[in-house]
Amino acid sequence: MAKKSVDDMSFLDHLEDLRWHLIRSTIAILIFGIVAFCFPYILFDLIIFAPTEMNFQTYEWLCHMSQSLGINDTTFCADRLPFDMQSRQVGSQFSARIWTSIYAGFIIAFPYIIYQLWKFISPGLKRNERKYSRGFIVVSSLLFFIGVLFGYYVITPLTINFLANESISDKIFNDFDFGSVISVVRSSSLASGLMFQLPIVIYFLTKVGLVTPKILKKYRKFALVIVLIISAVITPPDLTSQVIVAVPILILYQVSIFISRIVVRNQERKERKVKA
Repeated sequence: MAKKSVDDMSFLDHLEDLRWHLIRSTIAILIFGIVAFCFPYILFDLIIFAPTEMNFQTYEWLCHMSQSLGINDTTFCADRLPFDMQSRQVGSQFSARIWTSIYAGFIIAFPYIIYQLWKFISPGLKRNERKYSRGFIVVSSLLFFIGVLFGYYVITPLTINFLANESISDKIFNDFDFGSVISVVRSSSLASGLMFQLPIVIYFLTKVGLVTPKILKKYRKFALVIVLIISAVITPPDLTSQVIVAVPILILYQVSIFISRIVVRNQERKERKVKA
């Protein structure tokens, strides 16, 4: 039976097509999740819990930077972070292993998920648009992984270090539930990866006419306030950490304006050719 063209497909046909793309993406996540589940030492000891040790690369770099600036009394140069981890529920470790494996499966399978998304929307694109949009899989995946690394090596250690050293009394010792530590690593890395998709989102919003460079420039001041609020929410409440997080987001916003300008310029050029 011949496959229906996009014009011949009904709304239910599109839903059926979307369902199969979602199923394939879910299967990819589960496969990579199972692989991650089979290697708990790599997943937890070498990756998830690495930012809880003072030999983590970010702490060593911040320690060297602090010493070079003449700041000797810093938490980044301590021997260990002042907290231990515990498990307070019978099945919490097994549950954390499952859910962390699924998160890892999603991160690893992200390029395939983006590919399935492209497969769903590409039939509705023109031939030249389909040709140039193939690069979006590579660009989107690259931005996502850069964002994940930024969240893991910057946001996560800053957050853990600050919260571990926060104390209202010497009588209280930090004895964190290990699940809360895992949650910080997972949410910081994944949220940062998705946040770095901003240029891709702006590109498609510009393509459909919902966003223009003028709008992005007009609301840049409001965007700055929102970025600072986001930075304050996902990082410790100190100025240095917020600046470290805010700068890349602002750069992404500026890159998004540049991308939007290119899209609008190409659309105007095509319109002039059609009129000519």
